Amino acid sequence: MPDTPPATRKPRPRSTGSRALQKGQQTKAAIVEAALGLATHIGLEGLSIGALAELMGMSKSGVFAHFGSREELQISVVREYHHCFEQEVFYPAMAAPRGVTRLRALFANWMQRTSVEIDSGCIYISGAIEFDDRPGPVRDALVESVMTWHGAMRRAIVQAKEQGELQADMNEDQMLFEIHGLILALHYEARFLKNPGSIGRALTGFDNILARFSAAAPTAGTPATPK
Repeated sequence: MPDTPPATRKPRPRSTGSRALQKGQQTKAAIVEAALGLATHIGLEGLSIGALAELMGMSKSGVFAHFGSREELQISVVREYHHCFEQEVFYPAMAAPRGVTRLRALFANWMQRTSVEIDSGCIYISGAIEFDDRPGPVRDALVESVMTWHGAMRRAIVQAKEQGELQADMNEDQMLFEIHGLILALHYEARFLKNPGSIGRALTGFDNILARFSAAAPTAGTPATPK
């Protein structure tokens, strides 16, 4: 007997195991999302299986089954935060042309996210405080995420230099350090000290950094041409 034509074949029913796996993945994703929301306010160290179980309306054993340990939960939260950071900050900026325009887009997106996190919290910053002197997988996950972001910013700086928009002899690591310093200072000034106008000063600081490293600016040690 010839094979049944494709158009008349009945679709195979999805296995119970496949549906269970999909549901499990959805539940785990929902737990991670809830955990991220908590961690932005209370830090990674404040997370607990019990608190999440209560928040999700689940049993402790149900939450534990998806992660196995609090450490695994914390790492999942770090990775989810990094994913959100890439979606909001990095990928939209890639639509901008290489050079200072893309560098500006990266910083503008970073500032937009930071302005929201002033009211909640930044996992990268709070995590650095919690795990700066605590070796282990959670610290490693945080460092990897931050260094990945630093690498993206550094590439944008190098590309701007290759485009001839920044000084040929400028130090990209120094520029990255100063830009990152603006974000750290902004969190301290706006979130901790509650100083008004902090966002505006951070934006001005970025413009000052760009102007100093611009190819149109005098190089270090070279006096400006008198007018």
